[in-house]
Amino acid sequence: MLRVGIVGLGYWGPNLVRCFSDLEDCKVTAVCDQNYDQLLRIKDRFPSVYPIENFDALLDRDLVDAVVIATPTGTHFDLAMKALDNDLHVFVEKPLAKTSEQCRKLIEKASERNLTLFVGHVFLHSSPVLKLREMIETGELGGINYISSRRLNLGPVRKDVSALYDLAPHDISMMLYLLGQKPISVTCTGFDRLNPGIQDVCNLTMMFEGNRMGMVHVSWLDPRKERVLTVVGDRKMAIYDDLEQEKIKVYDKGVDKPQDASGDFADFQLAYRYGGSYSPYIQEREPLKAECSDFVRCIVEGDIPLTDGQNGLDVVEVLEAADLSMRQGGQLVELNSPHQVLVTES
Repeated sequence: MLRVGIVGLGYWGPNLVRCFSDLEDCKVTAVCDQNYDQLLRIKDRFPSVYPIENFDALLDRDLVDAVVIATPTGTHFDLAMKALDNDLHVFVEKPLAKTSEQCRKLIEKASERNLTLFVGHVFLHSSPVLKLREMIETGELGGINYISSRRLNLGPVRKDVSALYDLAPHDISMMLYLLGQKPISVTCTGFDRLNPGIQDVCNLTMMFEGNRMGMVHVSWLDPRKERVLTVVGDRKMAIYDDLEQEKIKVYDKGVDKPQDASGDFADFQLAYRYGGSYSPYIQEREPLKAECSDFVRCIVEGDIPLTDGQNGLDVVEVLEAADLSMRQGGQLVELNSPHQVLVTES
């Protein structure tokens, strides 16, 4: 029986406690948070857990085999490194860390200690995203032209990281997974309306090999909650709306070039397809519970997680480059070299 400790009981932590507690092959033995009132609330719901206010105290006691870190982003590296140094498997909520250098150190430490390092990119464990990946791999959508996403809401506003670091990791992780590669360059713009230096609204554009594009719009100043990802292929198009009962809708629509475009301009006419639409059957499951189960499975079986340290590093490299672009007024930043390159106008 794997013993799990949950660190951080704010917005997301209680959900993690619930999901891990529901699994048969593990037991939540301890919870840790600096807010004693929050510890008491969790203790009331889950009487068997041991509440601890200090993370170092959790490490000093023989209570857990693995820790799940759901604390502010700036604390991820130090907490995860301490846990790895104490030979504990580690699950870190997105993003893995604030910098790619920190991510690499965590990956190296986990490898040295033969420990599982797992990142909470929860949508890679969701049935709709797995279905989109299947549709792309089977060629149902054809060649992918671009993927766009909107992750919008009125709050909750963060004071420690921008909307880019808070919201965009979800969409970046999905796009990298669906396209099967990292971008070669990014541009990003944003503005800080509420707190200086912390962008509330961000627009990220990623360019991929094969002239493919990914576009991410995130905001916590929007009047409507939206969680929409659109995949545009040259055969069909699909929209994944996480707030709808039917999560995916596929459209047999597109624009086709003529087979022979060698004639004069009058002969060069695009053909528009307006076919039907359908919603594919999806076997639903709770993504967070599936994610927690996969963390436990990887530890028990010694398997490499889909959302391992390298997966976390890939996303943080994009975030890091996007943040650099944003600070430089939206200039292009290349990622296809060992060091990010800021491309300035000549």
